[in-house]
Amino acid sequence: MPPYGRRLSRYSAVALVGATGSGKSALAMRLDPPPALIIACDSMQLYRGLDIGTAKPTRAERTRIPHAMIDVLQLPQTGDAAWWAARCRELIGACNARGVIPLIVGGTGLYLRALLQGLAEIPPERPEIRRRLEAIAARRGIAWLHHMLRRLDPESAARLAGRDRQRILRALAVRLSSGQPLSEWQRRPASPFPLHCPVFVLEVPRPQLYPKLEQRFHAMIAQGWIEEVRWLASLGLDRGHPAMRAVGYRQLLQHIRGALPLEEAIAAGITATRRYAKRQQTWFRHQHPGAIHGDGATLKPMIEQALHR
Repeated sequence: MPPYGRRLSRYSAVALVGATGSGKSALAMRLDPPPALIIACDSMQLYRGLDIGTAKPTRAERTRIPHAMIDVLQLPQTGDAAWWAARCRELIGACNARGVIPLIVGGTGLYLRALLQGLAEIPPERPEIRRRLEAIAARRGIAWLHHMLRRLDPESAARLAGRDRQRILRALAVRLSSGQPLSEWQRRPASPFPLHCPVFVLEVPRPQLYPKLEQRFHAMIAQGWIEEVRWLASLGLDRGHPAMRAVGYRQLLQHIRGALPLEEAIAAGITATRRYAKRQQTWFRHQHPGAIHGDGATLKPMIEQALHR
């Protein structure tokens, strides 16, 4: 059992992050002794009903180890990095008051950065502008929008890959909504949170990870993911909603709408998942220079020691 009653600094946590499908949750469940609380660092596991495609921990796993920041929003509600970080701080404080250290597990790097470093205050997008950009992307392609971004926010355009649809749309939506480039907003100082949080990055080489991602995608289809996506489509959410843009869901929604045969939608979803995993690996390699990288066997005893120091 965790050593309750310890004197802790006011805010202490441990983070286990990495690419999608790398086995972060499985590693967290193998820790001995187990963490007192697992806080999900996943932008899609927040939503009730998005279960299969987000690879949520099972009910048995959540019974064995308490989890937080899962199923906390009801569609069409939305959450973002700043909102998640604020809730996470409350959870960390409550755990520390009991003398325990929570484990943050997930792959949404921006959420972890919001917690550890703070975020600049970026004004919200105007929904009508997001809808207009989505329509242009569907009609002309994301490369056309990337060219548009080079004119409106050259700094963001130079930083983003030409196929990074989600971030290109985000940068354009902020520029057109606020009148200021996203890069300018991001340069404004943020207020860091006084948190002691060692970061561990679970590494799986891409030649091993990519086949796992393909197998997992097909397994999710077999588990009923198509019906989950059909339910999502029935809600009539704005196409700019984060759930409608999620990797895998976005491609399968094209099939539900009749735009793609199922086989093509699955292939597109697998390709998008691989690209997302590659971006995650790059993010965690550069965003947390003091992080400890390794495989599960290397990281397991180190995480256990950090949690129960």
